[in-house]
Order: sequence, then C-alpha cells, then structure tokens
Amino acid sequence: MSNTSEELNNIEKRSLNFIESIIEEDIQNNKNEARVHTRFPPEPNGYLHIGHAKSICLNFGLAEKYKGKCNLRFDDTNPEKEETEYVDSIMEDVKWLGFQWDKEPYYASDYFGKLYDWAVKLIRDGKAYVDDQSQEIISQQRGTPTRPGVESPFRSRSVEENLDLFERMKAGEFENGTRVLRAKMGMTSPNMHMRDPVLYRILNAEHHRTGDKWKIYPMYDYAHGQSDYLEGITHSLCTLEFEVHRPLYDWCLDQLTETSYRPRQIEFARLNLSYTVMSKRKLLELVKGNYVNGWDDPRMPTIAGLRRRGFTPASIRSFADRIGVAKRDNVIDVGLLEFILREDLNRITPRMMAVIDPIKLVITNYPENQTEAIELVNNPEDDQSGTRNVLFSKELYIERDDFMVDPPKKYFRLGPDREVRLKGAYVVKCDRYELDATGNVSTIYCTYDPETRSGTGTYQPKIKGTLHWVEAKSAKDAEVRLYDRLFMDEDPAGHKDKDPLEFLNPDSLKVVKNCKIEPALLNTSIGDKFQFQRIGYFCTDNDSTPEQPVFNRIVSLKDNWAKANQS
Repeated sequence: MSNTSEELNNIEKRSLNFIESIIEEDIQNNKNEARVHTRFPPEPNGYLHIGHAKSICLNFGLAEKYKGKCNLRFDDTNPEKEETEYVDSIMEDVKWLGFQWDKEPYYASDYFGKLYDWAVKLIRDGKAYVDDQSQEIISQQRGTPTRPGVESPFRSRSVEENLDLFERMKAGEFENGTRVLRAKMGMTSPNMHMRDPVLYRILNAEHHRTGDKWKIYPMYDYAHGQSDYLEGITHSLCTLEFEVHRPLYDWCLDQLTETSYRPRQIEFARLNLSYTVMSKRKLLELVKGNYVNGWDDPRMPTIAGLRRRGFTPASIRSFADRIGVAKRDNVIDVGLLEFILREDLNRITPRMMAVIDPIKLVITNYPENQTEAIELVNNPEDDQSGTRNVLFSKELYIERDDFMVDPPKKYFRLGPDREVRLKGAYVVKCDRYELDATGNVSTIYCTYDPETRSGTGTYQPKIKGTLHWVEAKSAKDAEVRLYDRLFMDEDPAGHKDKDPLEFLNPDSLKVVKNCKIEPALLNTSIGDKFQFQRIGYFCTDNDSTPEQPVFNRIVSLKDNWAKANQS
C-alpha cells in the first residue's frame, strides 16, 4: 500500500526534531525574512572529534534541508592555544564528511576591529568598566548561585578613565592578567555568567592570523554572538553547556545592535559516547603524553583518527542522523556507531584473503608444481563488483586458530580426521600434523577430493566449516595493526575520584608482523577498505608502502550491539 502525498507530509511533520520545529515556525512567521543561515564555529585549539561531527552534520544538514547557508567560522579568540595546524585539519575534516561551507571560511579575528569599537560603545554607555583585579579575586567576588556577589572597587570608575585604560590595554602597556574589561550588569543574578562578566583580557601572544597587532582579545561569550550577528546567522546552534550563557549572548546583542534582525541561540545535547573521552584537554593529554601516536591515531575519537582507522563519511553521517537531536544529555553506545559502520562497509568493501596468524597446510595428494585459479566474488552484496582469481596449490596458509589437535564436539573447523571446505576451492581432510620443538603445531597434512571443487565439482558434501586461506608461494608479508577500544571502562570520564587514563586499555593496539596476504592486496592505495574474510574490516594505513604493506583493522565482523538490540 503506497502512502499518499498528505500521509508523507504528516510523517515528515511527526519526525521533526525540536530544532526543525523552531526553524519551521520561524519560516512561517517570516522571522529574519524566513532565512535559514547556520554556522559551525570551532575554536582552532585542537582536532575535531566525533562529537563535533554531530554538530557539523546538524548545522550543514539543516542549511541543506531548508535551502539556506552554513558558514564555517573559526572562533579564534585565544592565541595561546590556537594553531594554523588545527585550522587546516578542521577544514579537511568538514570536507571529508562531505560538506562545503558558504563562501570562504570566516574568522572571529576578522571582526576584532568592530568588536573593539562595540566595547568602546559599551564603556561610553556606562555598561562596561576596566577592572584591575586578578581573575582569582574576581572569581571569589562572584559569590555563589544562592549568595550575591561583591562589586569590584573599580566598578565606579568614570567613563573617561575606563576609555583611557582600555585604549592603553589595547596599546600593550600592561602585563597579562593585570586588567580586564567587564560588563556592568550587576552581581545578584542567580546566573553566575551574568555577574559583571569579563568581555576582554590582556594577552600578549602571537595570533596565528593577526600576529602581534592585538594585545587584548575578546572573550568567547562576547565575540560569539556578535560574530553571528555580523554574518547574518539566523539559528546559532550550541551544545547544552552554553544554555546558561544564552542570557549574556542576548544581552550583548541588545546593547550593540539596532536592527530587527537577530540571531537566536538554540541548545541541544552534545554527543557522549561510551568507552570514549570527548574532552579536548584529555585528548591533548593523550597526545602530549605519548599514550597514542598523534591526533590521527586510529584509536582516537578525532575525525582524523576515525578517517585513518578506516571509517567512512557515510557511516558517520548516518550515525549522526540515527541518534537524532535531543534536549537532554545521554550516553550513546559506541556499539551503535560500529553497527552502522559495518552496515556501510559490508555494502561497499571487496572480500580479500588474508591470514593473520599463519600455519602451513600441505595437501599431500595435490599434484606437485601445479597451480590453478580459483574464481571468487569480490562482494556478494554488490552485483557490479565482479570476480577475481586467486592461486591455489599444494601448500597453503590457514589461521592457526582454525586447527585444534583435540577439538570439542561442536568445533566445525579443522582437526585430526575432520573435514572442512577451503573457501571457493575443495574439501580437505586432516590426516596428520607435525609439532615443532616447543610443542606447537607447525604443519598440517591433508588430502583433498578433486570432485568437491566449489561450484563445479560433481560431489558437493554438506560441510559445516569453511576456512579462508592464502596460497603459500604467492603470499606476501604484511603488517596488520589490530585496534581495539582505547578505554576499558564504559564511562572513563565519569569517575570523580579517578583519572580517565587509569582505564586505558593495554591491548588497544596489537601489531602482527607476519600476516600473509593475497598478492592483489599489494596494489592498494592509502585508505582503501576491504573485508578480510572471516576476520574483519581493514584499510590500508598511511604508513603502508608497496614493499611493506600495512593494514588497520577498522572493526571486527562480530556485532554484539545488533545481537543485544534484537527484538
């Protein structure tokens, strides 16, 4: 039964999230001329992570849905922590996710002159003053949410004195931390952010764009709303921690703008992911402390790390869409992200042969010096993927875990007097095996039935076990990096008395040097993705060369999340 156009419209209306409902109401009421103009405003003080990806998808997605615009703006108001490296990485991340911002990137530093002029206006209007106290004393004087703060002894300075001091602050006459510009709002508000908040501070530091031109820099809360206004932003989307900052956002706009147009700040729940930390400070600590190998380490939740690990942009966009937009913070199971990733990789990746922990298998009755081509489907999920040929001969490699000397009854892999099918090839039966000096199995000897070749043999017995393999003489060596979750605890940042670093997983990376791969895997490019049959999904790492191929495990084939959430 097909849905009518009216039914489809009703379904769409029911599925609107609360931000879309606000936008549609604004469009109906012709607010801001019914425009939709969003922005993604990262601070260039670190690499973006999966939480930022949600915000990117939301801001750019809404602009696309409502045929509006989305700006990329760098809120670069703290030169002590900002670097061009971070700017470049952020632009690369946004493009990789599949989005393009309106015009050229914007920067809060583009507006430093205008922001300064507006600060002067606040002083002239008696709504801002220069305070000579330290940040520590100012914090102490703010009081508590239930106890009023104490006014600064410098609050009653004249407009002329404030203008003079502010100009001298701009000229670089004073040391860092000796003076700030504060809004004159009062010290009794239950919202601590509204108790004479700091608007400007002295920072004698080199800025990545303006150099040493400025000695004072606007605070984020002051610069953010004014930058939105100057760019014509209509819907300024922030995470929930900025909800208490919204009155200050609105106050600054009220004092400094004279048009009917006004941006609106809307807060939504940030992404919290299990077994993950999202704090930029903690991520920087992981990098600086060499707990990981840089911002793009495949164990990191950074977009750069996910990209190097082998995640696809489509999987991240789909994840952001499925988790939706909420008003309350919650923790999303990382298993959902992995489930969505598997869905995408299963659809797009070719199947390849690789043996992580090889053990030799010799087919004693297979002709000496004979090889044959086994045709395998590249991807059974994709009718257009075609086939390829892999060599088969007397000597092969299989996984060590696929053989047991004394297997249990329901073990369907190889053991003495047991039969298995070799993927795409023949049924083999183990006759005997050899042990090395340490007592480990070194070689498995089997016989095969030439009539059991997959698809063409005249005899097709029902065999429960199918093993992947690589032909020994043509096999190539590769390094495989087996990545797992970086933290062992479901909520590593949720323990007040413990550092998240206490929950680091010592087995988050295992490097295997002697993996055997089929030759076709030598002809790959960095970032290419595959399914190593029966093992997991892998991609070619940045360190890979034709002489020394390196592959990252993206995610295993096993999917606990899907099983746990079956109805």
